Amino acid sequence: MNEQNIEEIISALYDMVQDARAMPLAADKCILERDKVLDMLDEVIAQLPVELKQARTIVDSRNELIGQARREAEAIIRKAQEEAAAKVSEEAIYLEAKRQCQEMVLQTQARMAEVRKASNDYMNDALRRTEEAIALSLEDVKDTRAKFNALIEAQEKRVASDAVETEE
Repeated sequence: MNEQNIEEIISALYDMVQDARAMPLAADKCILERDKVLDMLDEVIAQLPVELKQARTIVDSRNELIGQARREAEAIIRKAQEEAAAKVSEEAIYLEAKRQCQEMVLQTQARMAEVRKASNDYMNDALRRTEEAIALSLEDVKDTRAKFNALIEAQEKRVASDAVETEE
């Protein structure tokens, strides 16, 4: 089976069920190619880890962003400290440098908090959307499987009743 995303496969399964020939005397039942449906379900199951891998990639990106912000903050603090140390010779200049350093530290910490919050919000939203997509896909697969099992049971009952009628 060619590479398709989960939504396309589920859509194809839906279309297959919708377009399937109705069974005689049972308009709400249809005939499907079992191997084709099972292959499509196998493809969905095989692609679920891909969705999970994408979620992990998002988490890694978030962690990298936080690390980069931390390195930036440390570089800014180092720079501020170096500038403050160079201005130590005069107390007024030293005090001003110290104030600026503290202000930069506070600004950096505020920026880190903003970046952390934004990345956490983004990550939470991405994971929520991924979870919803996976849950929806799983529900669709369960629904299709239940319909498929119901079809099999109906066929088996029909075969059994035909056998009983033949014996009579």
